[in-house]
Amino acid sequence: MPLVVRALRGATTIEEDVPEHIGERVAALVEAMFERNGLGPDDVVSMLFSATPDIHSTFPATVARLALGLEDVPLMNCQELDIAGALPRCIRVMAHVHTERARRDLRHVFLEGASVLRPDLAQR
Repeated sequence: MPLVVRALRGATTIEEDVPEHIGERVAALVEAMFERNGLGPDDVVSMLFSATPDIHSTFPATVARLALGLEDVPLMNCQELDIAGALPRCIRVMAHVHTERARRDLRHVFLEGASVLRPDLAQR
C-alpha cells in the first residue's frame, strides 16, 4: 500500500490539573499512539489537541512539542464543548500521520478514564 495521510485518534484523562501530571498523561498517550502504529515524529503531519473546559494549567500541545520531539510539527489546542454529562478532565488528540496502514488497521489509543469513550476503537 502506498504512503497516505490518515487520522489517528487518542484520548486520556487526568486526576489533577497541574502541568506535570498533564505532561505525563499526554506523553504516555502520544507515545502509545506511536508505538501501537509503528510511527515516529517524522511521520506526523499535524496534531489537534482538545481539552475539556475543566483543564486550565497548561496546553497539551506544549507538552507534545517539548517532550516528544515534535518541535517542527504544526500542533493546535482547542476546547471541547461543555456538554452536560461529558467525561471530565479529558484530553483528546487527532494526529494526521503518514502511514502505509489501511484505515481499518490503525490502532487508536484511549487510556485511563478515556477508555469508556470508544471501546470499539480502543480494543481493535
